[in-house]
Amino acid sequence: MKVIVDNKIPFIREAVEEIADEVVYAPGREFTPTLVKDADALIIRTRTHCNRALLEGSRVRFIATATIGFDHIDTAYLRKAGITWANAPGCNSGSVAQYLQSALLLLQQQKGRRLKDLTLGVVGVGNVGSKVVEVARELGMRVLLNDLPRADKEGAAGFSSLQQLAKECDVISFHVPLYKEGTYCTFHLADDGFFRSLAHRPVIINTSRGEVIDTQALLHALADGQVSDAIIDVWENEPDIHPELLEKTFLSTPHIAGYSADGKANATRMALDALCRFFHIEARYHIEPPQPPCTVIKADNLTDAALQMYDPRHDSDALKQHPEHFEQLRGDYPLRREKEAYRVLIKNEE
Repeated sequence: MKVIVDNKIPFIREAVEEIADEVVYAPGREFTPTLVKDADALIIRTRTHCNRALLEGSRVRFIATATIGFDHIDTAYLRKAGITWANAPGCNSGSVAQYLQSALLLLQQQKGRRLKDLTLGVVGVGNVGSKVVEVARELGMRVLLNDLPRADKEGAAGFSSLQQLAKECDVISFHVPLYKEGTYCTFHLADDGFFRSLAHRPVIINTSRGEVIDTQALLHALADGQVSDAIIDVWENEPDIHPELLEKTFLSTPHIAGYSADGKANATRMALDALCRFFHIEARYHIEPPQPPCTVIKADNLTDAALQMYDPRHDSDALKQHPEHFEQLRGDYPLRREKEAYRVLIKNEE
């Protein structure tokens, strides 16, 4: 069995080489029809677009993406071509929740936004959004949930409309997949009309897909004061991000909210598990992220502890200084660990 693997997927080399007879590594943007023609399987990230142009005439039978999202996969074509695919739902939910926790704590610390007095609207309450809800409630925030597919399936009780979030929320965070058409279309879900309907000059956070927010509409909303601040991890037209939006955001990061070592290990494990199931191979590998240099964190308070574990200002500063290095900053990201890797000691509680 021959497998082509994105060379930026961590923790995969030793494991996949136990499974496959031949493994070829390549940058995600350099998967070509010639490269994949005689491969049996591909393991990819979002930078590889799997469609007819790439796959027609190849012998590829299986594709695993080590990501939650799968809008880079032409699922309709794969179905017609008889190619099976798998993604990694929920793999980095803890990582995104960690990112949101640190971002919210920085809003409180640097902007004077007392979290216990704020209402957070979570748009998309799946694997990631549900973890964000937990974090926000632990911080004492009131939380409103918006998830149209879940509301249609489970009933409206417990869910709020997007219009209600616009009227009541001080912070609105997007955690939806990108659907460009259909009943649950999320392309430009936050458009001019949405921003004009906002009542509390909220902070807008996007860690889902860049195209969920209309960039020009967000810029106008920031300029007109309809939005007080923005925290943006995902961008339209990556890696060619909008320089004015980069300048105006409170935090700007290069699509790394889900890039903890734990999330990456989960994604790699899920991709390989799916590969093994498809080809009926016994999984004999063990994937575990490395321990951080210091596993004990001493802090004056829980905010300090959380920011010691992960402070998004470092990633934001790096991107704002060198936006032209977007792909490098993302591709060579120094993977962080989540809270389970640490023992936290609050100094006045020792």
